[in-house]
Amino acid sequence: MTSAVTNGNGSAEHAKPLLSSLPKPSGGAQTSSVSLVIPVRNEARNIAWVLEQIADDVDEIILVDGESTDATLITARSYRPDVKVVAQEGTGKGSALRTGFLAATGDVIVMMDADGSMSPQEIRHYVHFLANGYDFVKGSRFMGGGGSLDITPFRRLGNRFLLSVFNNLYGTELTDLCYGFCAFHRRYLDLLDLTATGFEIEAEMTVRAVQSGLRIAEVPSLEMPRRAGKSNLRAIRDGRRVLETTLRGRRAPRQRNAGQFINELGTSSLASEAAAGSGS
Repeated sequence: MTSAVTNGNGSAEHAKPLLSSLPKPSGGAQTSSVSLVIPVRNEARNIAWVLEQIADDVDEIILVDGESTDATLITARSYRPDVKVVAQEGTGKGSALRTGFLAATGDVIVMMDADGSMSPQEIRHYVHFLANGYDFVKGSRFMGGGGSLDITPFRRLGNRFLLSVFNNLYGTELTDLCYGFCAFHRRYLDLLDLTATGFEIEAEMTVRAVQSGLRIAEVPSLEMPRRAGKSNLRAIRDGRRVLETTLRGRRAPRQRNAGQFINELGTSSLASEAAAGSGS
């Protein structure tokens, strides 16, 4: 089932609700601060274009640097002096993203690549659905309105296989699994409990979100060719790691769901307020 809402200019934004185990919050959308996390390593020829496309509704831009040896950081700071640069801990895309997530301060975290294959102008669609009752929003190249100008037939076949395994194991109706344009509420970072170090982190996030009962939506996204340079993705190696992550997650179901987590957050907040009150 595909739902659509109308944006301010009259066009339709489409999302595919996948899970709704929690009641949707009442009331209108609330404004949330947005942190954008972008892993970078030797992306000097791409990062300027990416930063130029970022709208003012992104409050914090975090570049996670994987020991770049080119002018990536110099270029980034010349275009956006307000970027926050953090050094990557560990190796691999997953390690970079986890480093950036921990450094983020916004209510909402958006993750995207630095190679120009994803348009920052799409960020508002992700934030829109987070502000209207969803907890985790995934970009999809294969739902209506999405597309890819970059994926090879071999990678498309591999993604289709991995997606089929995932949907059968978890009872979902996802249309894309191996795509790293995602957004979620930062308060769920502990619940996701991410450990992946490589490209499989995208699958791990989805596994944890599904098992925790988060409200998930997909939004259409257009993947463009990398603007310059070569990708570090290795289809067979990384595909195997995605499959292992998917299977391992099914064998080890989550101990906490989103409802329990929210209750714990509420209890902790009340306890903190009570302690502060008693000390005054």
